[in-house]
Amino acid sequence: MRGRERIRRCTQQRETTLIAKTEFKILSHHSAMATTQLRLKLLIDNKAQKVLFAEVGKDFVDFLFNLLSLPVGTVVRLHKSHSMGGCLVNLYESVEKLSNTYMQPNQTKDCLLNPIAATSVSHVPLLLPTDVSTPRKYYQCGNCSYNRVTDNPSTNCPNCNRKMSSELTYVDPNSTTANASSSTGEGGYVKGVVTYMVMDDLVVTPMSTISSVTLLNKFNVKDLSSLEEMDVDFGMEEGLELLRASFQSTTVLTHIFLGKKGN
Repeated sequence: MRGRERIRRCTQQRETTLIAKTEFKILSHHSAMATTQLRLKLLIDNKAQKVLFAEVGKDFVDFLFNLLSLPVGTVVRLHKSHSMGGCLVNLYESVEKLSNTYMQPNQTKDCLLNPIAATSVSHVPLLLPTDVSTPRKYYQCGNCSYNRVTDNPSTNCPNCNRKMSSELTYVDPNSTTANASSSTGEGGYVKGVVTYMVMDDLVVTPMSTISSVTLLNKFNVKDLSSLEEMDVDFGMEEGLELLRASFQSTTVLTHIFLGKKGN
């Protein structure tokens, strides 16, 4: 009896420890998500009430470039409650309202309403809801050697009927220097050796003194005293607004930070 009681107590302690570790990981993840913010330096023309450009690091550029990997369905879902414009919202809502009876047996509405990008890049700032950045995972049967894969680990293997739950590792064919970049731990899309300049219309270029002077001439800035540098925080709220504004405006940074609607 004492032996059984000792085993029972040890089991309870292990379960309690496991639950505590799991809760800690979840809380740590949400805490990291909540505090994810970037710092941008804006150059503002107060006379024209316009953001000329933002001086940013690689993290912000990685975030911008990562927007290009988002499926259209994800973009619509994030903004369908706002005035997105166009008719993609109607298409999205049509899928929402369509009965599953009309869907092919091997298809679900979720793959259209909540699509997942086929690939992802590590170390991109979490400035959008977590499900947007979740990479698609692929699985195979651990019992068979057939070349069959699925994105649902509960799928039964057509050959042996066991669950296809062995996760595969995706290797990007474009990453010819994958091992070299992973050893640096930098990740993302661009290198962090320089500062970048992001224009009001989201044109991205490496920062240089010459490019700054050229830009001032382009905007015909005569009175340098009207220019002001401003440090701003860029978090999840601004990230969602940037994504929405990029479909409707050519003055995205001005819209976000000065509250003026662009063209």
